[in-house]
Amino acid sequence: MATLPIDEVLDELKSAVRSHSNAVLVAAPGAGKTTRVPLALLDESWLAGRKIVMLEPRRLAARSAAAFMAKTLGEEVGGTVGYRVKLDTKVGPRTRLEVVTEGVLTRMLQADPALEGIGLVIFDEFHERSLNADLGLALCLQAQALLREDLKLLVMSATIEAEPVAALLGNAPIVRSEGRSFPVATEYRPNPASAYLDDVVANAALDALRAHDGDILVFLPGIGEIRSTEGKLRTKLSGTPWSDAVISPLYGGMTAEAQDRALAPLAAGQRKVVLATSVAETSLTVEGVTVVIDSGLSRVSQFSPRTGMSRLETIAVSAASADQRRGRAGRLTAGTCYRLWSREEQSGLASRTTPEIMEADLAPLLLELAVWGAGEPAELDWLDAPPAPALQQARELLAQLGALQGNAATPHGRAMAELGKHPRISHMLIRAKEIGLGGLACELAPLLGERDIVRASGGQPPNADVRVRLEALRGQGPYAGAIDDFVRRRLIEETRRTRLELGVSADRRTQNELGVSADRSTQAEMPGDCGLLLAFAYPDRIGRRRDSGKFLLSGGRGAAFGPGQPLTHEEWIVAADVDDTGADSRIRLAAPVDFARLAAVMPEEIVSEADLYWDGEAKAVRGRSRKRLGAIVLEETPLHKPPVDRVLRTLLAGIRAEGLDLLPWTKAARQLQERTVFARRHDTAWPDLSDAALLGSLESWLGGYAEGMKSRGDLQRLNMKDLLENQLTWEQRRALDAEAPTHWTVPTGSRIPIDYSDMDAPSVAVRLQELFGLPETPRIAGGRVPLTLQLLSPAQRPVQVTRDLANFWRNTYFEVRKDLKGRYPKHYWPDNPLEAEATRRAKPPGK
Repeated sequence: MATLPIDEVLDELKSAVRSHSNAVLVAAPGAGKTTRVPLALLDESWLAGRKIVMLEPRRLAARSAAAFMAKTLGEEVGGTVGYRVKLDTKVGPRTRLEVVTEGVLTRMLQADPALEGIGLVIFDEFHERSLNADLGLALCLQAQALLREDLKLLVMSATIEAEPVAALLGNAPIVRSEGRSFPVATEYRPNPASAYLDDVVANAALDALRAHDGDILVFLPGIGEIRSTEGKLRTKLSGTPWSDAVISPLYGGMTAEAQDRALAPLAAGQRKVVLATSVAETSLTVEGVTVVIDSGLSRVSQFSPRTGMSRLETIAVSAASADQRRGRAGRLTAGTCYRLWSREEQSGLASRTTPEIMEADLAPLLLELAVWGAGEPAELDWLDAPPAPALQQARELLAQLGALQGNAATPHGRAMAELGKHPRISHMLIRAKEIGLGGLACELAPLLGERDIVRASGGQPPNADVRVRLEALRGQGPYAGAIDDFVRRRLIEETRRTRLELGVSADRRTQNELGVSADRSTQAEMPGDCGLLLAFAYPDRIGRRRDSGKFLLSGGRGAAFGPGQPLTHEEWIVAADVDDTGADSRIRLAAPVDFARLAAVMPEEIVSEADLYWDGEAKAVRGRSRKRLGAIVLEETPLHKPPVDRVLRTLLAGIRAEGLDLLPWTKAARQLQERTVFARRHDTAWPDLSDAALLGSLESWLGGYAEGMKSRGDLQRLNMKDLLENQLTWEQRRALDAEAPTHWTVPTGSRIPIDYSDMDAPSVAVRLQELFGLPETPRIAGGRVPLTLQLLSPAQRPVQVTRDLANFWRNTYFEVRKDLKGRYPKHYWPDNPLEAEATRRAKPPGK
């Protein structure tokens, strides 16, 4: 057996795992960690005959790794080494090493939280940071802490910051293998803006075949790009020396045989071009590859908490992923990597891929946690904690599906989790079985969890009706011949397995292999049934047509079909696939639904309520009785004789929204408020009658007097001064005249009102002549606050403002007197104002 770089650190790794509960292995791509490490640990004494379970993020990698390790032992898969992936299991009574995909581990943990009989769980390629990997690690850590101190965990990765992972694992030891790679030359070939990706990739592949020996591995974002590139490349190779080159697609949904052909080396002299998704980034070695062509793109599902919807997006890969892809050219010999972007774009790439837990729909994770018994995600240890907005969205959805009560899983929620599908699909299957539509739901479920099996044709998007896909799966309708045969067989197999899991037999609609029924009357019921089943899965996406031809979804979002879609004219639809771009989301997959049947089967979704609201234009409380399905109002009538207490609450809410100016303030009421606020500035024993405080306490000071009122007009009957005085004790009412008097009596006997609008400087506006003989500034608030004096001319115009009257007489009066004497010569302007007598008249007193 050939030596691999990982062999140099196996003894160190064995020691680390033997002496610690957890460990981290960082090994460069091609080091051999995936296939050497599990076998090296299989006979360790601490394992005591128990199993090793190794997680692989991808089904293809899981099967490939298990097959390689079994071959290393000289056995078939299912002997010492086996695997469990979706729709495919090969394990036997002698199996001690199971390679599983991550969802399988979650089911194992839920069935047996202590993982009895398992001694080690290995998380391979952890840098991919899938949602299930993060969940599996969190659950394993809690199982280890509470139930199985002897359970060991090993996290392996090629490109990851090991220290945070080691800290999460309780400061676990880190073992590093530098790996072995050959030099890879990198060529940057940016795409012209107008170029099509398939054309650019096909040209690059043709150049690589001319310039280099060996096979070529091409990274593309998805199956659609693989198919179009395959067609374009076959055309370009025709008539060239490489016309016999083998073009092999490689993606997760292929048959095991087709995947094996893509990975296996060819006979000497043959050339191969492998067109792959990101499935080929890690864990897999494609024999014979010396050239990598990287589109720099990846397709990921991104969830929007704002809309509660996920959509597939094509994004630029991270720098770490680009390096992983590049390294595939240097596994066996020196190689070359064509990057279909510029050096400048390379410098702008994100350093690492965002963990899925930060962007995914968290409904599956939250349901698993509820079944596990963790009421809140914070009860577990995470490398990155799930974001709160997405968790709240997930909690609301699961509650609507009846899976959660509070933070605990209901019996229905536990049944949903046992099916191992997305909560929406599991809920649909269970409810469908209850009403006798389980067989149809089992056919529909794979279509909802699958990439769309119907492709665009001639640049036009396919019919958005989910029923045409069901017909195509049954070998009927206009799209029957457009489905890939392998995809069709796989969906039929998944349907069969789902029936077994759900415990339903094939009904009259699904009698033969393809589910084709000769009973046309039964088939005629199918359109309404599809929409009804979608409503179980997507109760937040039931849509009613608006006058504009667009739809309002029950979740509150607007949505619309693209041009030419037949379902545009339906009154009621259920949308299964909706993007969240723009003001109105584009509906990509839907079915019509009969509302009468929906209401009969899902009465819990229809809510009758009496709604009271504040009408901002009418300045009044309005009431309406309505029946609604989520955000869709079905009926609405005026509400007669609403409960008095609710009317009052709504009225007070309206006052808060509009502000206190809605109330009938008088000058005396405002002055009383201002005087009390001023008094409180200097003694907190006084009540707080500021606008903010009054708005915050409407119920206590206004509620009892506003009962029975509904509008601004009704509020005008209130006496605001009396209401405010009611907030003062009898002693405070008496004391207020001393602390904050309404008027100040000047030397002439005139009572001048005090203005408290500036709480820091209450003021009076008084003619200068009425203050003759007054030596000092008058004070209020027990002598603590001087009044601000606005001194007026005989014509009542301001001539001076002061808070220090004595200083004014000494220093400023004579300049002011000089000016006033010139303007008002008939008035009395004494040389000594402190000895003069105050007057309201033009002439001195007594003349």
